[in-house]
Amino acid sequence: MSIQVEQLNKNFQVHIRQAGWLAAARSIFKREYRNVEAVKDVSFTIQSGEIVGFLGPNGAGKTTTIKMLAGLLYPSAGKIRVDGFVPFEQKVEFKKKISLVMGQKSQLIWDIPPMETFLVNKAIYELEENAFRRTLDELVELLELESLLTKPTRTLSLGQRMKCELAAALLHRPMILFLDEPTIGLDVNTQEKVRRFIAKYNRETGTTVLLTSHYMGDVTALCERVMIINHGKLMYDGDLKVLTERLAPYKIVEVSLSSMPIVAWENFGELVVCEEGKVTLRIARDRVSEVAANLLREFSVNDLNIQDPPMEEVISLAFQEDAHVK
Repeated sequence: MSIQVEQLNKNFQVHIRQAGWLAAARSIFKREYRNVEAVKDVSFTIQSGEIVGFLGPNGAGKTTTIKMLAGLLYPSAGKIRVDGFVPFEQKVEFKKKISLVMGQKSQLIWDIPPMETFLVNKAIYELEENAFRRTLDELVELLELESLLTKPTRTLSLGQRMKCELAAALLHRPMILFLDEPTIGLDVNTQEKVRRFIAKYNRETGTTVLLTSHYMGDVTALCERVMIINHGKLMYDGDLKVLTERLAPYKIVEVSLSSMPIVAWENFGELVVCEEGKVTLRIARDRVSEVAANLLREFSVNDLNIQDPPMEEVISLAFQEDAHVK
């Protein structure tokens, strides 16, 4: 169930129009366009069973790429194979193998209960009754949907709807799952439940997952491998830990002290925060053990915490144009 992408490109013709009624009138007879390169020469391979994070700022080309992989957009150039299928050919066999969940788009029918949408999907995918009921029961239990099945979709909270969206997308047991911002707008507790569900579903079914998210908690919880796209170009494809070490060659050391001594903390590392009873330092990775030992030896330390920099900080560095992350 692998995904192969070779030199993928997608261009859009965007209408240019100046402000004002005269410009509006002129555009009726003569329109000007400019070419926008949304995706530029992107190549990658995703093996069966992988969960891969696909990251980038707004407008970077993430959703455009996913729509091409799902067959919703026709590429301007390049090759795509999803489990051997060409997505834009829209073959029935291909549609039964994939599913797309977009956090900002709903496939649930607004005025009827989720169960009715599930039955519609059963008919669309021509699911056999016993298989449908078996899968539905598993998803209802895993996602805790029992009390939601008969309530009109419009009465559900965002978190409840998102869990029902996942169930609707998985009823036909797709082997390739595209998740575009699946936890957007959800509270912290619901985000964690959705992450645990995706991880468990992947382990039990071997489903290949391509995930986009602006919540780095989604990425760190689910993905060992990430791809970073910016301005339509693939900037990085590899291990998340390697990316962290390459772009942020330091760790954050937080020290809680019984009393606050007058010390030149810069001798230990880059001072980030110094407040009553707490000091935070940014220290080169190869000096962390040495500095930690010195701190414990020289001061009355209540607690010492060593961690990688926040993933948001690492990804922000990767988005910078001068960051050479390949």
